[in-house]
Amino acid sequence: MSIIYSLKLIFYFESVRREYYHPNRVNFFFAPWIAFLFLALGLPPVVGEKLSPALWYVLMAPIFCLELKIYGQWMSGGKRRLSKVANPSNHLSIVGNFVGALLGAHMGLKEGPVFFFAIGLAHYIVLFVTLYQRLPTNETLPKDLHPVFFLFVAAPSVACIAWEEISGDFGYGSRIAYLVALFLYASLAVRVNFFTGFRFSLSWWAYTFPVTGASIATFRYSTNVTNVFTKSLSFGLSAISALTVMALLTAAIIDAFVLHNLFPNDIACHFHYREET
Repeated sequence: MSIIYSLKLIFYFESVRREYYHPNRVNFFFAPWIAFLFLALGLPPVVGEKLSPALWYVLMAPIFCLELKIYGQWMSGGKRRLSKVANPSNHLSIVGNFVGALLGAHMGLKEGPVFFFAIGLAHYIVLFVTLYQRLPTNETLPKDLHPVFFLFVAAPSVACIAWEEISGDFGYGSRIAYLVALFLYASLAVRVNFFTGFRFSLSWWAYTFPVTGASIATFRYSTNVTNVFTKSLSFGLSAISALTVMALLTAAIIDAFVLHNLFPNDIACHFHYREET
């Protein structure tokens, strides 16, 4: 996907520029860097142990620069302040902090991971409260983007694992973050009607990261709080995660190569978002 988007940057630069100045789509510029962080975390130990800490700085630099832009606009951005543009896709600008903290702590770094964890925690609390309020000034997401609501689960799930890596044990900080994620997962899962009634699109992939993060966090929790319920929950959420990825991959292949309907013409990004306030 990063290669495809790089080609889009080369051949359709104007479209990428519009997305960068779009108050919602700019959040997705975090996605490639978050993916690279997860790839580094997922390397086999024999390879991962040899990674240079310089890689962490290279991957976190663009995330930090994007955060300076977006968080600054949230505070003083006029039309782009958080009370006007808040929607679940903003969680992407938060999650990178926790994934970066997780990788940094895994590499043995000290202050850097704590710095990004602190920044992520502070802005997550602000975003969480703003989204719960659903102010009249907030933009309303179209129905086919409702899957991004599952990003509510992503930040506390990763924060749970990151704090365990930083502190060295699955203490109360990690447990609180995990239980928040578990409650949000359950509260979204029971709202079946909210996530049905629209055709498959790429936005459905927003399900994969949160459910996978929740399953990993549940596994960590079950190894520290061992009983039948936690073991069963860990198995169940892991199965849901695997089935979700397989189902979405199958749907994407069918939509792309059979129905030829995966990439509809994009008319949602307009020039008027170029204005900086």
